[in-house]
Amino acid sequence: METTTIESSEVKTAIARLREKAPFVYGLTNYVAANLSANVLLALGAGPAIGSAPGWAAAFPAGAGAVWINGAALMSSVTPDELDEAAATAHKAGTPWVLDPVAIGAGASEYDAILASLLKYKPAIIRGNASEIAALSGGAGGSGVDSTLDSSEVIDTVKDLARRLDAVVAVSGEVDYLCDPAGRATAVPGGDAKMPQVTGTGCSLGALSAAFCAVVDPFTAAATAHAAFATAGKRAGERATGTASFAIAFVDELSLL
Repeated sequence: METTTIESSEVKTAIARLREKAPFVYGLTNYVAANLSANVLLALGAGPAIGSAPGWAAAFPAGAGAVWINGAALMSSVTPDELDEAAATAHKAGTPWVLDPVAIGAGASEYDAILASLLKYKPAIIRGNASEIAALSGGAGGSGVDSTLDSSEVIDTVKDLARRLDAVVAVSGEVDYLCDPAGRATAVPGGDAKMPQVTGTGCSLGALSAAFCAVVDPFTAAATAHAAFATAGKRAGERATGTASFAIAFVDELSLL
């Protein structure tokens, strides 16, 4: 399996293109992750709009460079119909979109069914932790939003899901793994142990994956987003004294890539 890092030529090109194009990216996410997601996108040059003000879910996906849908948006003011409308509009308009099935398989069957119903709108990228990816494939889920599996345990599942769902599938963990429908796969090492201790980190990775989808193909987009996070996390961890300073340093490091 190949390895992707911040030094990979396609990663450097994608970051430069994102800053040059500054695409508008629309997202439905939860109130816990919205602030960090917006700041992550701004740090790398994208222009975010987040939320479900009247008419946004129907209008914005068609004009956006990309869309991301975080399942936990349902814990905020976003309705199932608005999730469906955003995904359907993006699909009809040919706008690439990212699905982050937060906490799928954790025991809330009605919630799981809502997220599974979005798959018919063909997300370009599906990303999650190991338990979420396992659950999406029919296996056991995790505990709440936390994974009970290591990313290395679901590599075969990632490859199978990518083929079956015709999407790039990415799993985050100590090492991130990604695969596209044709079987191309890559590993992304790096990051820092403090990353899971900052709320919204994984959710904002879905947002950044969408932003890169607006300027490069989905596989390169996902790989670049994960490489950017891994590098910024590692560098932030080297200078942070705790989780709060890490969160600030992390956004700083993204802006310096």
